[in-house]
Amino acid sequence: MKATKYLAALVFAASLASGVNAAEAAKPATAKIHTPESIECSKEADAKSLKGKERKAFRSECKKNLMAHKPATAKAEPVKVAPKVAAKPAPAAATKAY
Repeated sequence: MKATKYLAALVFAASLASGVNAAEAAKPATAKIHTPESIECSKEADAKSLKGKERKAFRSECKKNLMAHKPATAKAEPVKVAPKVAAKPAPAAATKAY
């Protein structure tokens, strides 16, 4: 009985130390899709060193302007961006108490 409690405490401590909770580990990784307009506006915001609310407002206005000047018949292909995946923690060594 004591060994089971010790093992449970060890597993709990290892999960806390890894920094990944069960909900995050269970989420499937999905790729975000960015339009060429979004990518272009992000580059412009980076060039201007915009951060936070100013960056968000700039990108929003930039995308509106780019979409307004784009021909209606042209369709831009969205660009898939690989999802950010946290490194998986090493599995805890399974030990059996005999």
